[in-house]
Amino acid sequence: MEQPAAIQAALAGVGPRLRRARALRQITLTELAAATGISKSTLSRLESGQRKPSLELLLPIAHAHQIPLDELVGAPEIGDPRVRFTPRNRNGRTVVPLTRQPGGIQAWKTIIPPEPGEPELRTHEGYEWLYVLAGRVRLLLADHDITLGPGEAAEFDTRVPHWFGPAGDQPVEVLSLLGRQGERIHVRAAPRRRTDG
Repeated sequence: MEQPAAIQAALAGVGPRLRRARALRQITLTELAAATGISKSTLSRLESGQRKPSLELLLPIAHAHQIPLDELVGAPEIGDPRVRFTPRNRNGRTVVPLTRQPGGIQAWKTIIPPEPGEPELRTHEGYEWLYVLAGRVRLLLADHDITLGPGEAAEFDTRVPHWFGPAGDQPVEVLSLLGRQGERIHVRAAPRRRTDG
């Protein structure tokens, strides 16, 4: 029995999704093989589409990448009570809006592939906060050139000329909060400083 076109398309997309998930986390096939117990050659064949994906193979990979299985297989959004946000493509960047209200602070998850050419700094109204989820991010802020790694954050006035993207040849994943009217994030709880003695 022939599979419906939607299922065939979803299966064909698994390999590129696996490769993208691994690239975002900057791990090698050897490291993924060690984390999953799946041979390097099997992982390579899955990513190239030469091996059909199965639940036995995809579950450990999803666990190793710490992402939902449906993100790897491109599962259709059927009967899911959670709010889902549709990714958008902006100048080659994948942007997922995380807020729906029109005013106040807006949040996005952005995946940025390596971009050719010189970065183009821009300005606009607002105040932005970046948090690096995966990869190494280069932030150009006026005369400053800063590199941020996973778990690091930066905040800046967007009226200052700025640009951010991959620091190297691997894609990056960032969480971005923007207060278009200059709203800032207020930290209400911070770790207490230890005093010795």
